[in-house]
Formats: sequence, C-alpha cells, structure tokens
Amino acid sequence: MFIDEARILVKAGDGGNGCLAFRREKYVPRGGPSGGDGGRGGDVTLVADEHENTLLKFRFNPEHKAERGRHGEGSNRTGAEGRSIEIATPVGTVVYDEATGERLCDFTHAGERFAVARGGRGGKGNARYATATHQAPTEHQPGFPGEEKRLRLELKLLADVGLVGFPNAGKSTLISRISAAHPKIADYPFTTLEPSLGVAQLDGGRSFVVADIPGLIEGAHLGHGLGIQFLRHVERTRLLAHLVDVSEATGRDPVRDFEIVMQELASFSEELAHKPMMVVATKMDAAQDPARVAALRELAGARGLAFLEISSVTGKGVEELKRAIAERVLGTETGA
Repeated sequence: MFIDEARILVKAGDGGNGCLAFRREKYVPRGGPSGGDGGRGGDVTLVADEHENTLLKFRFNPEHKAERGRHGEGSNRTGAEGRSIEIATPVGTVVYDEATGERLCDFTHAGERFAVARGGRGGKGNARYATATHQAPTEHQPGFPGEEKRLRLELKLLADVGLVGFPNAGKSTLISRISAAHPKIADYPFTTLEPSLGVAQLDGGRSFVVADIPGLIEGAHLGHGLGIQFLRHVERTRLLAHLVDVSEATGRDPVRDFEIVMQELASFSEELAHKPMMVVATKMDAAQDPARVAALRELAGARGLAFLEISSVTGKGVEELKRAIAERVLGTETGA
C-alpha cells in the first residue's frame, strides 16, 4: 500500500528533577547540600532513509516519544540523560508543523537529519544554590518539559520526469517500455491507483527517473477521480511529459483532453502548469484520423512545446522520446 501523507505526534523527553539532599556522613561535620542535577531528556530526530518509500508505518504508529531524563540523586550525582530516538523517513518527505503550517524540513537526500523535538533540560539540584551566606539551601528545580509537536508528513517522490494525462493515455505502458517498472496495465480507467517510479537506462551508464501519476479527469481539483491527490509527486520534477491519446477509441478530442489536463494542473499549482513540458501523442498505431494528430501538433507548436509521436505497443518513437527526455533532464545529447 502506498501512503503519501500522515500525521504524527512527537514528544521529546522531559528533563529530570533536581535533587534535594544533604550529606550526613560520619566524621564529616560540615556535610552541606549534595543534591545533583536532573538528566536532560532525549531528542526526537527524523532521518532520511533511502530504504523507506512510503509513510504507511506512521498510520499504524502515530506517536513517537523519547525517554525522559533521570532525576538527580544525592552525593552530587547527576541523573542519566534520556535515550533519544531516530525515526527513519522516506527521502522526499516534507515535514510541516500542523499547528502553524510552517514547513520544518524537506528531505531531498539520504542521510539528512533534523531534530524535530528537543529534550528538556534537567533541573538544578540544591547543591547549585549553595553560597557563602546560604550554606544549607533547600531550593531545587524541576526538570523542563521536552518539546511536543504534531506534524504532518507529506511524501513527494523524487523523479526527473512526470507523466501526466487522462486515464488510459498510455502512461503505464510507456513506463513499462522505457524502464524495468511493471505497473498494472489494463484497458479500463484508473488502472493506476498509486504513483510508480521507473528508471530509464541510457548508454554510458546514465539514467533518469520517471514517475507515472494516476490519470486526471475534468474536475479533478474538486476531488473527482484520483490524480489530483498525487500531483504533489510531480512538483519536484524537472520536466512533464503530457501524454495524449490520439486514437479514436476514446471518442474524445485530443486537443480538448490536453486543455482539460492543463486546467487541472493550473488549479493545483500555477507553478506546476508552467513547468517545462513536452507533448506526446500516444497510441499512434491505432490513430486512423491524421487530422486529430495534426490539431494536437499545431496546439503544441502554438504553445512552444516539443511534440513527439509514439506507440508503446509497436515501439514507434519510444527511443526518440527517451533521447529527447535525456537531452532535457540530463542537459546533454546522449544515445538511448
């Protein structure tokens, strides 16, 4: 199961209380105060882990608490520090403070760390309050509470290219042709229920990552369909490949399909709608009306967008598409 949003509670450890104690030992006539300080509470730290790829575990384990510090003891013994905890988080996770909406951190590389809740400081024991004129203090300090926060975690997949378009536009078939990914492929809408990633290999050991996003339909920004809830995963991409089915099987106008998806992208984010894009006419093996393809090509030209024609079934144009994508995202010409 793919989960890309979760809410959790993190609680750092409270500091231990300072101790009130006096030395009462035989042959020590002036014992004096001997209460030690409390130990510091443990921290809660988020760590980006490349082996994590979903926020599912947070749905079943929403509370994460570090250990509190031990209380101070007599003979000036400081309490032990509380044990800190580290929470493995998928690379690509954005962390928000749910109360304020503030973005706290954005994990883009494995190994990144962020202390999201700091442990409380231990309280002072009465030995800390002894002075020349106040030699038998009874003051001591309670430990300070550790930070507690409610967080919203949002996972955004890290990909170079995002495939967008109507359901059954051929996104899953394409990603299966250019990478080793094996998404579910069928001839009914919304076959893809969750985003999937594929790595397209090129000559010379170079590669780029492609994200297949569930299809968009008209009104998606109002909650219709599935795709809008996954569009956050293409916000990080450097390029969008807008796939448009030009076959007659849909009964729809390819130009209208393109415009609907663009409207939905703009409704989600203006920045996303203006991201670098190429238009890809799919299912060319089943396209019987050249006018449909020509109209889409003319629209792409009017918008200054690259236009390519492919058939993932026959392989026509697929290698050319890989080269075109590589030139855009890798910044250099390369063979496929």
